[in-house]
Amino acid sequence: HVQLVESGGGSVQAGESLRLSCVPSGDTSSVHRMGWFRQAPGKGREGVAAINDDGIIRCDDSATGRFTISKDNALNTLYLEMNNLRLEDTAMYYCAATGTYRHLSWWLSLASYEYWGQGTQVTVS
Repeated sequence: HVQLVESGGGSVQAGESLRLSCVPSGDTSSVHRMGWFRQAPGKGREGVAAINDDGIIRCDDSATGRFTISKDNALNTLYLEMNNLRLEDTAMYYCAATGTYRHLSWWLSLASYEYWGQGTQVTVS
């Protein structure tokens, strides 16, 4: 089993930046892909970006150009650098991980992850 703990959320003004972090623990050797998802008030959870052990990345169109996903293997930490934040980026952001290999087309799908963190809130005003 894998536990995920997110941090780095907060309240910022539009145009500002935040960096989210996610630290996995437990059976981390089984994890080969991690991702960030978000859920805005009254909406479903949606994929933002994902990265696998080979460093291959997939980003949602909403994140391209503003958000950067990265993983520090030495620190075993997943990051999401968010720049030029907009009001519509307000959401709870969740870290997810999986040990299951799936085609790239699945990487932003909730169904392709079995481990989830509790989330960190990002509020843009």
